[in-house]
Amino acid sequence: MVRYPALIDGETGAYGVTFPDLPGIVAMGKTVDEALLNAEETLRDYVIETETDGETITPPSALERVDVPNGQALVSVPLIRISGRNVRAHMTLDEGVAAFIDNEARRRRMTRKAYVEWMVRRIAELGG
Repeated sequence: MVRYPALIDGETGAYGVTFPDLPGIVAMGKTVDEALLNAEETLRDYVIETETDGETITPPSALERVDVPNGQALVSVPLIRISGRNVRAHMTLDEGVAAFIDNEARRRRMTRKAYVEWMVRRIAELGG
């Protein structure tokens, strides 16, 4: 999976994410989590538009090469391509894990499938 370096800054209620390799590509959010989820979507939109225009996608820099200004934090944002095609993934889960997934999905007013997809995206953002 490709990961792009990103810089996050802001304060409670207003966070921004920029991509040093992609000038002008930015995302915002009320929380750090929301800003990172929006950054993932913004990155995906950039790639779709760039490919649609027949242009070359800028490759990501190594994290070690990114200059981090004071007050900002370096993170990496995964490029998760969404195909729109579903794949059946039969799996067996521990009963307690399945109950947790179901409870969290209900609490967030999501389907089990949507919650698991959301969880995977979150783990990918953390570098998991």
